[in-house]
Amino acid sequence: MRKRLGMITPSSNSVLEPVTSAMLHGVTDVTAHFSRFRVTEIALDQAALNQFDPSVMLPAADLLADAKVDAIAWNGTSASWLGIGRDNSLCEAIRTRTGIPATTSSLACIDAARALGARRVGLVSPYTDDVQRRIGHVWAEAGIAPHAERHLGLRDNFSFGEVTPATIADMIRAVASDGADAVVILCTNLDGAALAASLERELNVAVLDSVAVTLWRTLELAGGDIAALAQWGRIFQTMPVIR
Repeated sequence: MRKRLGMITPSSNSVLEPVTSAMLHGVTDVTAHFSRFRVTEIALDQAALNQFDPSVMLPAADLLADAKVDAIAWNGTSASWLGIGRDNSLCEAIRTRTGIPATTSSLACIDAARALGARRVGLVSPYTDDVQRRIGHVWAEAGIAPHAERHLGLRDNFSFGEVTPATIADMIRAVASDGADAVVILCTNLDGAALAASLERELNVAVLDSVAVTLWRTLELAGGDIAALAQWGRIFQTMPVIR
């Protein structure tokens, strides 16, 4: 029975749609469907934070519900600096409005780290110094204090999608060399999903790309077979802790 996955997408993101579609290529019983709202920059000033107000995000979920999707994901990591409670509230609001189960990229990444039993999580992101510091505090409050991190100091969301896979791979290697046993690529506009499996073999650490992990959690939430994507990394051989 076909599973339809709904993805709420930042407007300036150029990575998550083609990557998700590539991951699902050849998986004949799963389709992904996307609905956008405006996001152009990642920063801690009020204008940037207001981009993620539920009043502008929930209409995107309503449009996905018209396609009768089986699960909905906010395919973005904003709760990692706004607070994990924001995503819990958003998922509950989506369920209340549409009757469809929901998750988010931040919740999926945290669940993935827990499911793998990671003890020393490293974070790789494109974000600015202050955003990265805030992410460290939020993840620590969620029970996963980052062991190591690398970030690029970028603010413009479109520019994240222009970062080369080679740069992302170097950041992952650096965090792994600092002793991380799992590395989270914390941004759904970084093109890192295709790196995960090969770097896991090279470094003997779990590599959790936000786009891939969001697909993992959303597919499981919809009742699909995550093992169909096993070639994309360890996480697709691991069941979520939260069900």
